This record gives sequence, C-alpha cells and structure tokens, in this order.
Amino acid sequence: MTTLTTHPYRPLFGWTECMLLLVAIFWGTSYGLTKDALMYVGVFSFIGIRFGLTFLMLLPVLVRDFKQGKNQDWLRALPTGLVLSGIFVCEVSGVLYTSATNAAVLISLSMILTALAETLINRSRVSGSLWLMGMLSCLGVLLLSLHSGFNLSFNLGDGLILLAAVGRAIMVTLTKRLTHNRSITMLSLTAIQSLMVMLMAIIVGWGSGESIAWSSLSQPAFWLITLYLVLMCTLFAFFAQNLAISRTSPTRVALLMGSEPLFGALFAMLWLGESLSLIQWLGALLIIASVMRVSTSR
Repeated sequence: MTTLTTHPYRPLFGWTECMLLLVAIFWGTSYGLTKDALMYVGVFSFIGIRFGLTFLMLLPVLVRDFKQGKNQDWLRALPTGLVLSGIFVCEVSGVLYTSATNAAVLISLSMILTALAETLINRSRVSGSLWLMGMLSCLGVLLLSLHSGFNLSFNLGDGLILLAAVGRAIMVTLTKRLTHNRSITMLSLTAIQSLMVMLMAIIVGWGSGESIAWSSLSQPAFWLITLYLVLMCTLFAFFAQNLAISRTSPTRVALLMGSEPLFGALFAMLWLGESLSLIQWLGALLIIASVMRVSTSR
C-alpha cells in the first residue's frame, strides 16, 4: 500500500510578501511626502522632529532592554548614528532640490554600492556581473539626467541623493562590523540611532541659523505626514523586514523591496504631478533592473 506524503501549502504570495510589498510602497511614498513636509519646516527641523518622535516611541523598549542587560555594547551604536545623521541630511536636502522621482530611483543605487563595498572590505574579487550591473546603473543615471532636447541636467539634489546612497552603503557595512556578535538589540540600536540623528539635527540646525516656523507646526497636514513617516516608514518597516527575513527567502525579500523606486516614481506622478520622458523612464528602469539583479544574486 502506497502512502502519500502531504506537504503544507506554501502560497507564492502570502502575508509575509504582502507586508514586504507594503514596506516598498510606504518607502516609495516617503520621498513625495517629505517634499510636502518641507513646505512647512526646514530640513533640520523636519529631521529633528521625525527622529525625535521615533526615539520617544522606542524609548520604552530601550529602557526595557537596558534593564534586562541586553545593551552592554550600546556605545557601538553611536558611530552608526552619526553616519545616519549625514545620510538623512543629504537625503532630505536632496529631496528639496530634486524631484521625488529622481530621489526614489537614485537612492536605490545604495544596494549596488553596498555589494561593492562588502566585496572590497572582504578583499574578494569583484564579479563580472557586479561590474556589469554597476555600469548599467551608471548609464541609467545618465539617461535619468537627460531632459528635452537631450540636455544633460544633473542638479545639486541629484548629487546629494547619490551621496546619501553612498552613505547607506557605508552604514550597512559599518553597522554589521560594529554590532556583529555584540550585546545590543536591533530595536535599541534604532532608538539610539534616532536619538543621535535628532541631536545632530538640532545642533546643526541651530548652528546654521535655521529658524522654526512655529505657525507651520500648527498645520495638521504636517503632523499627519510626519506621523505616517514615523509609524509606517520606520517602525512598521523595521518590523516587517525582520519578520520577512525569518519567514521567506532572501530572493523574495530583495525582489519585493527592489520595487520601492517604482512605487516612488508612480506616487510622485499621482501626488505631485511629476513626469518622466521616455528616455528618463528607460534610465529609471535600467537602475531598478540592475539593483534587483544585484540584490537577488547576493
């Protein structure tokens, strides 16, 4: 008698994948909404408020973890917080000076830069595939910078976003090196980093003479945008990513998260009325395809 062995059904697109797709959507919308938020306050004020709220929401977790002795190596979070401060200054300033579409697409280059940084740090040979994807993504940046009449227009905002992408690559490799096999929880790490970003934003904002438009802070729209970014783009995204890593394959995670710039471009078109020419769409798709290829091969 033959016994049939049954296996539990594993849907191709379950709750875990839905949560990852939501993260990609939330992150994609963040560039357009950040552009809206900067209509009310300056760059440093916005960064300080956003990460101040994030820190306050994570403070109970941070206190709990300290009481349980889980954060003996908390000092290692401070350098990563400084790097994160630089990233968000570049990223938010970049959004101010360029389109939300360009910001969403260009920041995704951090995936390729991270893969390259890890390869160089580990002193291993850079694969031909990584070189090819890097060159294709550079071509994509060039095409994305072309406007009507094939005029090349690479502005300050685009440069700041690329600098932020470099910062993200440094951030990933630095965090991994400093926190590997150390006593600190990821939520506590996020809380300490948020505190550092908030403090740096306050210090640099005060030093630069940036004034706070107090009347703008009474606008409900500003607080709705800020709370959305804190709750959905930081806290929910953190939870969903960690859950997904433990429940699905890295390839699925990479493919779904790699759709972030596409959602960013679509949201910028619908929300802000931005548009891309055919040649710019080709450049954006080249960047997205290169990023997804690198992320699925790691």
